[in-house]
Amino acid sequence: MDIFENDIRIPDTQQCGVGLGNFDGLHRGHMALINTLLHECHVNNLRSVVYTFKKHPEHILRKELFTPLIMTMEHKAELLERTGLETLFFQEFDEEFSRIPAENFVKEILINKLRSKLVVVGFNYRFGYMGKGDADLLRKMGSKYGFRVIVIPPVKVGKEVVSSTLIRQYIMKGQMEKAFELLGRYFSVPGKVVKGLKMGSKMGFPTANIIPEKFLGMPASGVYITRTQYQGKWYDSVTNVGKSPTIKNDNVTTIETHMMGFTGELYGEDIEVFFLKKLRNEKHFKTRDELIKQIRTDVEKVQMYKKHLYLG
Repeated sequence: MDIFENDIRIPDTQQCGVGLGNFDGLHRGHMALINTLLHECHVNNLRSVVYTFKKHPEHILRKELFTPLIMTMEHKAELLERTGLETLFFQEFDEEFSRIPAENFVKEILINKLRSKLVVVGFNYRFGYMGKGDADLLRKMGSKYGFRVIVIPPVKVGKEVVSSTLIRQYIMKGQMEKAFELLGRYFSVPGKVVKGLKMGSKMGFPTANIIPEKFLGMPASGVYITRTQYQGKWYDSVTNVGKSPTIKNDNVTTIETHMMGFTGELYGEDIEVFFLKKLRNEKHFKTRDELIKQIRTDVEKVQMYKKHLYLG
């Protein structure tokens, strides 16, 4: 997969099918769009392109309201590459870009830069200055400039319309099973393992500690049943999210994961922690023995949960 930022180079001999959206989380609705794009591009001999943004547009449009993200750019690119997508284009969304009129966006980006013959969008997609562009305008301009428009209808799970906003809310409340239903996979946080104070090791439960990127939306503080991936292998794990004592700066949220059955050093290594279910809220323990007893209980619950998953 080719990845471009801010400028894109499509061979003169090719025409494209383009998927438009922010795609934060790559949830079930997003994947319906991506799968439609890939299928139509294959059938019509078009180059498949996803056109998205480096940052959430609301970071520029509504500066006073910070919108936490579900995934990083790198994580998004990694998941999209697995789909077979040919080209991923990250556009910088800044003040200047936000002022581009909708008609100009179609002419300058979709026609001149991407040579679009197909455009696929979600039912609520808006674009251009003040969000004046919508699916109806795209269809109108598609008739004028010779590209087809496909609009993906809402994807529902039960009575809920799948959206990044709703998933974000479930994650930040610690409702990981609900987030799973709407995402179509477990919410995960990749990161590089950093050194802590080795308090877990001293108690017999060593942890791999990562500090997530500050703009990511994190699960509510507490202890979670997780699975952790390292170098292609999976480990059952129990994870604490919060202002952990493993680092000295109490204002930094950390993710501390005890990977069952793993031995060795992980400092500087990349891992990915997948959140399955919240076990409990954070607690204050009066003694070290009380904490060790609770961690043992947490580990036992992870093992029981694993058996429940596999045995039904």
